[in-house]
Amino acid sequence: MRRAVALASLLLWLGSTTACRRQQMEDQPRYEPLERSRFFEDERSARPLPEGTVARGHLRVDREMYLGKRGEQLLESFPFAITRRDLERGRERYDIFCSPCHGRAGTGEGMVVQRGFRPPPSFHLDRLREAPVGHFYDVITNGFGAMWSYASRIPPRDRWAIVAYVRALQLSQNVRAGDLAPEDRRNLEAAK
Repeated sequence: MRRAVALASLLLWLGSTTACRRQQMEDQPRYEPLERSRFFEDERSARPLPEGTVARGHLRVDREMYLGKRGEQLLESFPFAITRRDLERGRERYDIFCSPCHGRAGTGEGMVVQRGFRPPPSFHLDRLREAPVGHFYDVITNGFGAMWSYASRIPPRDRWAIVAYVRALQLSQNVRAGDLAPEDRRNLEAAK
């Protein structure tokens, strides 16, 4: 019995001394944020970043790609060649992020509008058909009117893909008969 009590006492003592040691590790010297430091000559504990340091993934030197502008002017053309794959990706992203308000055809009659939200303008208005592609990119990035910014939700390349798809929607609803191939013009005339 004495041995059991002595062993239990020894284990308790060992456990308590280990806990004290652990506490010392938690209470080791450290600086609170922006606390004054006597170690450094400028007395700042928060060290300045070395010159030229850029946070990973945030070096956006291609202003056209990331801002949709050349200087202060909105881009008139895409910053890269648009492929069929980009259009397909744009349609997919458009259906997810844009169609609830703008509708699948871009007329501004999406589901949330049918439920009472203020309707966005149709993409088929003359002023939006004539708007530069940089305008659409800027609106997706920064928001406009009742539309919020999608910069945190949609990566830049996908924003451009959406803009390309919006342009395709505009063409699909506003093609001139003179721009059609002769066979398509004949089919159009036959349908009248």
